Amino acid sequence: MTTEAILFLIIGAAAGGFINGLAGTGTALFALGFYLVVVEPVTAVAIVAFMSVLVGLQGLWIVRKEIFTYPRRLFRFVLPGLLGVPFGLMLLDVIDASTLRTAIAVFLILYGAYFGFRAALPAFTPTLPWLEAFIGLIGGVLGGAASVSGAVPSMWLSLRPWTKTETRAVLQPYNVAILSTTVCLLAFKGAYDRTALNALLITIPSGLIAAQIGIMVFRRLSDTGFRRLLILLTLLMGLGILVAELT
Repeated sequence: MTTEAILFLIIGAAAGGFINGLAGTGTALFALGFYLVVVEPVTAVAIVAFMSVLVGLQGLWIVRKEIFTYPRRLFRFVLPGLLGVPFGLMLLDVIDASTLRTAIAVFLILYGAYFGFRAALPAFTPTLPWLEAFIGLIGGVLGGAASVSGAVPSMWLSLRPWTKTETRAVLQPYNVAILSTTVCLLAFKGAYDRTALNALLITIPSGLIAAQIGIMVFRRLSDTGFRRLLILLTLLMGLGILVAELT
């Protein structure tokens, strides 16, 4: 592996690890572009998925108390999400993935632009278990069909007036669960070949270190600051998806 390839892998892992440590999501948004420069798309996705799960485990530790305090809240998202992944894969047989990703990108951009620049954030307080289960399901379907499992849950959670640790206690394990399913499916398809494994040996150390830095910044954020961060990430996610599809 060339020095240039190693450098791109390290930078991508550091960028993805930092944002995952900071927000509990967004690894692919910041890392995938670097990986795609030096490895094939399937290998890049496999690396991103594995790194998202690995660095996400560090994020789970800092919100472990909230996870066990509100287990039903988490399961309302995770269980339907896991059921949605295979349906998303089947959806690829009847719909064009590029069109779907473009539509999602436009929606994310409109949402992020509208709420991201408001002086006061909305606070949706009613507890609607059926709606949260549906959002978890949609996230799983979109994860299987377009690799954007965290988009819709992030949008919903940014509207909830929860503390930052309560929000992360849903978003982080949700992403870990959905992406763990993705890793298993990719492994079954043989995506983790020698090239991918060699790349992981390079990305794992820098990703884990960067995630710890992101976690330190997360601890300094206010609850409102964390909600604004999620909204900003939805905007960036939409822009990133749109640029990728248009180019």
